[in-house]
Amino acid sequence: MSLEVLLAAVFALVTGVNDGGALLAPGHKLPTVRPRTGIAVLVAMNALVPLLTQDVAQTFTRRLATPQGPHARHVVAVAMIAALVVVLTLTHFGKPTSLTLAIVGGLTGAGIGWGIPVAAGPVTLVLAVGLAAPFAGALVAPVISRLLGAVTASRGLARWHWAGFAVQSLAYAANDGQKMAAVFILALGVPDAPLPVTLTTATLFGIGALYGLPRAGRTLSIEIISVRPLYGVAAQAGSGLTVIGCAAAGMPVSMTQAVAGGLIGSAMAEGGGKVRWHAAVKIVLAWLLTLPTSAVLAGLAAFGLGMVV
Repeated sequence: MSLEVLLAAVFALVTGVNDGGALLAPGHKLPTVRPRTGIAVLVAMNALVPLLTQDVAQTFTRRLATPQGPHARHVVAVAMIAALVVVLTLTHFGKPTSLTLAIVGGLTGAGIGWGIPVAAGPVTLVLAVGLAAPFAGALVAPVISRLLGAVTASRGLARWHWAGFAVQSLAYAANDGQKMAAVFILALGVPDAPLPVTLTTATLFGIGALYGLPRAGRTLSIEIISVRPLYGVAAQAGSGLTVIGCAAAGMPVSMTQAVAGGLIGSAMAEGGGKVRWHAAVKIVLAWLLTLPTSAVLAGLAAFGLGMVV
């Protein structure tokens, strides 16, 4: 097994650690989707949905910095290491951040450091869409919250929880989760991700999610707001619809950011005092640090490696 493939496997594990808890956290007060059941659904979605569409994965591998030549895999390895260092550091402190931002920053920084032309337009567009995602989630979730409050009683919310979680899981597999397939495509030097690759990434994601569920999920489900079941279901559905829309355009966005935006938006719709702003600000700061830190770290490492290779 090459170093690049090993790093891609570690990246998929860390994705599960970072994203798994965040995806399940909004509905933790409803007994409908048990954690292990939810992780099994996410694993199945991440294995199968990329077989239908890999538009977001192709954005990573073809529209951002695309290393070519004999040292291309070195550049990819540097990008993944930088992204992993940043994300693991933040995850250690229980601050779920955007792995999408981390790998975009890593690929961009490594490309610049190695002297590879970087497509500024696609990178800027990805960043703009990523920045808009939590705000879109914050706008959509309160609408869904009001609709659910009007059409269902508290006992009927469990059925809507399954629907919201299904939409969220589908959206994740069609968009944010495809960064795992993208790093394997780059590591293997293949044009797309076949079933063995998607099965591998999904399985590694599931293992990571089981490990990271308690810590990563706590920040969204407890620290940012005291989640009411209605908020959680609305955030899952709202973030899912937002991310599916971005996937249709081939734009990678962070589900963690969209979920956090949905939770905050639902709470603010009933009064901003329900949001624990000090915790929310810490999460936003983690997001803001992720991309530039990954880019600088990868750029310096790639430049240094390029001097000696």
